[in-house]
Amino acid sequence: MTIDYNERIPNNVELSSNKTLQRALEHWQPSYLNWWSEMGPDNSTNYDVYLRTAVSVEANGWANFDYVKMPEYRWGIFLTPSEENKKITFGDHKGDDVWQEVPGEYRSTLRRIIVTQGDTEPASVEQQRHLGLTAPSLYDLRNLFQVNVEEGRHLWAMVYLLHAHFGRDGREEGEALLERRSGDADNPRILTAFNEKTPDWLSFFMFTFATDRDGKFQLASLAESAFDPLARTCKFMLTEEAHHLFVGEQGVSRIIQRTCEVMNQLKTDDPTKLRAAGVIDLPTLQKYLNFHFSVTSDLYGAEISSNAATYYTTGLKGRFEEAKIADDHKLDHSEYEVMDVAGNKVLSRHVPALSALNERLRDDWVTDIQAGVNRWNRVPEKLGIDFRFVLPHKGFNRKIGMFADVHTAPDGRLLYEAEWTHQHKNWLPTEEDRLYVHSLMGSCLEAGKYANWISPPARGINNKPIDFEYVRFN
Repeated sequence: MTIDYNERIPNNVELSSNKTLQRALEHWQPSYLNWWSEMGPDNSTNYDVYLRTAVSVEANGWANFDYVKMPEYRWGIFLTPSEENKKITFGDHKGDDVWQEVPGEYRSTLRRIIVTQGDTEPASVEQQRHLGLTAPSLYDLRNLFQVNVEEGRHLWAMVYLLHAHFGRDGREEGEALLERRSGDADNPRILTAFNEKTPDWLSFFMFTFATDRDGKFQLASLAESAFDPLARTCKFMLTEEAHHLFVGEQGVSRIIQRTCEVMNQLKTDDPTKLRAAGVIDLPTLQKYLNFHFSVTSDLYGAEISSNAATYYTTGLKGRFEEAKIADDHKLDHSEYEVMDVAGNKVLSRHVPALSALNERLRDDWVTDIQAGVNRWNRVPEKLGIDFRFVLPHKGFNRKIGMFADVHTAPDGRLLYEAEWTHQHKNWLPTEEDRLYVHSLMGSCLEAGKYANWISPPARGINNKPIDFEYVRFN
């Protein structure tokens, strides 16, 4: 199939003049469309969806709204504009010119970084592929599909880098990104969180709130990279990632709003009575927050990491908002405070900052996610409900790092095995909780109507009303 590169694949990487890259993408695109047909949103092929499409990086080009059939979505390839005389801002190469080509000595490490990031993009589409069948409104269905197509575009962005800069190895990695499957026993996705199920809309909203926020911080770190094409690619991806975080935070906020309204109507905080009224009680929402916070926290890896130190010193991956940090940007003599477990106590100790870069990024993420939880807490406060959501301790329910081999309560207490076994059902979603949430998942697809368990949004997408026909079924 011959592709009109300027029309079919919007780009600012001169795709129409790069014959080698054209041939690589001509081979890859049909495989991508086959993957989308098999693993993309279920039964959605013929829908007309009111989607945002990026056609350029300019302010008037990255958010064009119109009805689109998703298999015909124009997945583009965009890098933010290059900066003249741009220098590396951290690590051993600080002050040198940024790289336009991959240095040979960093080739395999950089390829692994790009592949790992790229693997998360199709994984989340696979995790969410059945959710469209139980959407609580056309508005929410459209937001799900917007997230899905943009995760697909982010996959294109990473595959472009692999094809353009890594030759045959890159082409093979691009094919492998379409062969792995989320949750597959034989060929799973690379990171554990992207093999978890997303069986309901509460899980989806929590995922986009917590796990897509990890995506924000990982992309922001890669946007500092000395490899300029990667940095410029990730900077543009961040403009789209912001909407994903909005979908999650606003979705949970609307669930809280609806529950609090019913609590006031019924004058009760009894979970049994609230469930009988068809809403999700606040303690159950807290359990889902605990779960998604802890699973996502593991994505940052171990608190002490020689790999993270290597990525930094070699210039491959910086810190969040590197330029705003007031230090020497080499960290040869700097320290950072991390938590540790000694016997039956949780302690803090200072370690070389280079070795604690995973923990620093996790701390930046925790600060950002706490700000979102603070915004959630304004809802019950405004409605006179005496309930506040609280982030669990960083050691809670961890499978990686200092806390992997101990049991930690949400308040940070270390527990014996027996106490954890007895108590964890009070802190994490039980099978009963998940079955109840699942029981609410019936589709509500009449324009302007919203499922009973979630409030309508305050405003629509792109200045459209909340009863706009965001999805048309054909």
